[in-house]
Amino acid sequence: MINEKILVPAIFASFIVLEAVTGRFLQKERGSRRDVIIEVLSSLTIVLVTVPLIFTLAPMLVEAIRPGSKDALAFLPWYLMVAILLVGDDMTQYWWHRASHTFPMLYNLHRAHHSGAYLSIRTAYRNNLFYYLFMPGLWIAAVLVHLGFYPVYAVYLVVKMTVIFGAHSSWRWDAALYKIPVFAPVMWVLERVISTPATHSAHHGLHKEDGVTHYKGNYGNLLFFWDILFGTAKITRRYPETFGIEGMEPVSAGRELLWPLVRK
Repeated sequence: MINEKILVPAIFASFIVLEAVTGRFLQKERGSRRDVIIEVLSSLTIVLVTVPLIFTLAPMLVEAIRPGSKDALAFLPWYLMVAILLVGDDMTQYWWHRASHTFPMLYNLHRAHHSGAYLSIRTAYRNNLFYYLFMPGLWIAAVLVHLGFYPVYAVYLVVKMTVIFGAHSSWRWDAALYKIPVFAPVMWVLERVISTPATHSAHHGLHKEDGVTHYKGNYGNLLFFWDILFGTAKITRRYPETFGIEGMEPVSAGRELLWPLVRK
């Protein structure tokens, strides 16, 4: 059985190494001590606090409502479990992400993810400390694991996080493949199915007039298909030259991490 608790951190570490050996991890020219503080605190919080808390509380709530429900859906075939996870976890994350760029109150929980002047594996978990706590998909995933999805969820999570890490990494795995003619049909399909560095970097771009940036779209995490389906996709096969938040005054690291508890 796949151990996602070992594999996901290992894959994360692999992208750190890839960025480090190519000189893209430290971000000395664009980053600051403020960025390091935000990234370290938010990354440690989701891994050590938020996810364990959700995956502890969700089963307790289910058992309170329906005692004896553990593994109640374990009889389902793996492909149906995958379909349910894609909708219950990944599609709801698309809508949570989209809502966070639509409603100012929710954007306060997400702006830390975009306030860095770079895109890197460092930003993969960069968010307000409450952003993931309120993410519906994580709670749904925790419930499904309780109901018997764990073996399938472990594989699903490894695949999903590999795609997400790859889409955020400054090591652009898709750039070389775009240059190889034989891969053209494969890349045409792939960039419409999963998030890639090109499509996701467009979401993090600073200037919407640059012809690449699309921060009001390209919300997909594992599946970019949700953007295709719901009309928020922009595919250019190019990468923004600058990253960040356009047209908004900067706020303190405390507010980005702890809003609404910190509002200045």
